[in-house]
Amino acid sequence: MNPQPAIDGAQPLERSLFSVPGLHCAGCIAKLEKGLARVPGVVSARVNFTSKQVTLEHLAELKLPDLQAAITDIGFEAQPILAEAALADRSESRALVKATAVAGFAAMNIMLLSVSVWSGATGATRDLFHAISALIAIPTVAYSGRPFFRSAWNALRRGRTNMDVPISIGVLLVTALSLFETLTSGPHAYFDGAVMLLFFLLVGRLLDSVMRDRARDGVTALLKQTAPGALVLRDDGTTAWTETGELAPGMRILVAAGERLAADGVIESGRSSLDLSLITGESVPVEAGAGDRVLAGTLNVDAPLTVRVTAVGRDTAIAEIARLMEQAAQPRSRYVRIADRAARFYAPAVHTLAALSFVGWVIAGAGWHQAMLIAAAVLIITCPCALGLAVPAAQIVAAGTLMRAGVLVKDGSALERLAEADRALFDKTGTLTLGRPEPVGLEGLPEADRGILLALARVSRHPLSEALRRALEADGVAAAALDDVVEQPGFGVRGRFRDGEVSLGRPGIGGIASLATEYRHGNLVMIIRFRDAMRPDAAPTVAELGKMGIDSSIMSGDRASAVAPVARALHVTAQTAMLPQDKLDAIGRLSGAGRKLLMVGDGLNDGPALSAAHVSMAPGSASDVGQNAADFVFLGDSLLPVVIAVRVARRTLRVVRQNFAIAIVYNAIAVPLALAGFVTPLVAALAMSGSSIIVVANALRLRRAAR
Repeated sequence: MNPQPAIDGAQPLERSLFSVPGLHCAGCIAKLEKGLARVPGVVSARVNFTSKQVTLEHLAELKLPDLQAAITDIGFEAQPILAEAALADRSESRALVKATAVAGFAAMNIMLLSVSVWSGATGATRDLFHAISALIAIPTVAYSGRPFFRSAWNALRRGRTNMDVPISIGVLLVTALSLFETLTSGPHAYFDGAVMLLFFLLVGRLLDSVMRDRARDGVTALLKQTAPGALVLRDDGTTAWTETGELAPGMRILVAAGERLAADGVIESGRSSLDLSLITGESVPVEAGAGDRVLAGTLNVDAPLTVRVTAVGRDTAIAEIARLMEQAAQPRSRYVRIADRAARFYAPAVHTLAALSFVGWVIAGAGWHQAMLIAAAVLIITCPCALGLAVPAAQIVAAGTLMRAGVLVKDGSALERLAEADRALFDKTGTLTLGRPEPVGLEGLPEADRGILLALARVSRHPLSEALRRALEADGVAAAALDDVVEQPGFGVRGRFRDGEVSLGRPGIGGIASLATEYRHGNLVMIIRFRDAMRPDAAPTVAELGKMGIDSSIMSGDRASAVAPVARALHVTAQTAMLPQDKLDAIGRLSGAGRKLLMVGDGLNDGPALSAAHVSMAPGSASDVGQNAADFVFLGDSLLPVVIAVRVARRTLRVVRQNFAIAIVYNAIAVPLALAGFVTPLVAALAMSGSSIIVVANALRLRRAAR
């Protein structure tokens, strides 16, 4: 291949995204990135193993077919994709679900037949059970083994290898030997071992695929926050509804009250309050007028606006947040990687041992049939099922324990990362606080005025009006009958009660905090203030984390004045007015300093930070983006589940280490016995299953870890 030429910084660059489903290990990533870096015109190549995608920065003269051919030459199948289209692709997971279900069903049936053989069935009965097992196993291996066979074949025909090559050889060899035994009325067949091996391997691959789907879900939910289109104002004064994909910079759009923006832009006319919680996490709507910049996904609360579009589609701020999330979502489990590497090197070693045992016994005078049986016993007894179960078994039991405690585990590998956390970063609104404004001081208001307030609040969809409505309805207040009720966008609601005018809206007195509204009834003028109550157990949670060696601080998009009281109450430091990129930069600096960060947040603006942190949690009240980006979701209003999750995670890590030790000790004993010919294939299958059962039994101790 030609050497990479120097690229002038002024040359236009483009970004292209490809789906590469054949990525299975760290070696694949390194090979692809290094190979693409040598392609003339390619500036950078970045592989996202979670989504199995590669992002290329390249000169505009390189077209998609050229790049696709370059990836194919390196040894990988690739398809060009749009970022948005790639997010919805779940075909791999669906195929793995079917393959796993078929293998599991077949394994159960073959095991029932094998039990009869193990119990002493001989002669024609044994041959019949072996034949039935063959009829079940051979189609199952052909169907459920396709993910491994296809990957292995693609690797071999391009002159390389991967971890699926030894897996495929092992499954096919055991199946072929079992078929030979069946056809020759031999005493042993190992269809149960071959199908069980496939089932366990498929379960692991399915869990990995589901994890990638969940990582993509966060970005999908984020991209859905923009409006499907907008009403475009033409130069001749007419309007036309235009889909988001057809908007272009320079267009003018009309944004009605209660509508989300479909593109980034600048306000040309009008003044309104904007709900920026998706972008900044700010709980209170912010006023904006002519000349102010507005972002796609922002909710226009009060009054209509005319906005000139400045950015659309992939150039909007919300799309940039989606890209930040996708780039940050990389697999981060050290023990899963250790298991993968061990299995990758372990499998070839096992096959080498099996081949050496076959050759050695043939040289020693044993017949080829006996030597093949010993080699098969080595293959079966050294199947790395216990090693493969060491991590997922503990993770699954711990996930069930946490679910009963009100914590949903979305990514099993996150338990390991949570156990390593030494610094907690909390968002404020919706995380340390409930994110629900609550009115203060309504108790002294006359009952008639409380009914008037409820009638006014029901008309408006302003967040403070809705908070008033919830509070008054919870107190059992009956709404008063009002006449001539109208809402004036940007000012509030007014109407008539009997012969007097009543209103609820923006305070008319300067210096009033933004978390306040003004109620007027005749001569009565009352400022109703609101508070964002802290979550129950917030202070004990921060204190308990400190005892566990985890320092806490606040990292919020809210104003300093809104964050300061919470920081004082919890005795922690705080960073305020942070945009998504600011949070991402702060996490990068702390991670670079060696800190293992636990990010706890709830909003769209927290999505990139939740993805980039060492581990992350979100409350059940979080946005779809927050929940999808987080590794854990805790239910209820209390913050104590954060402490419970850390406690369970640390105990899970201890069990994982014990399971690794069990798997290593098992193989240290079993392999020499199998090589020496003291283990039959039947005993090997039982020993393999026994080691897996011991690992699972050890993991079951985690059922009480939350106590």
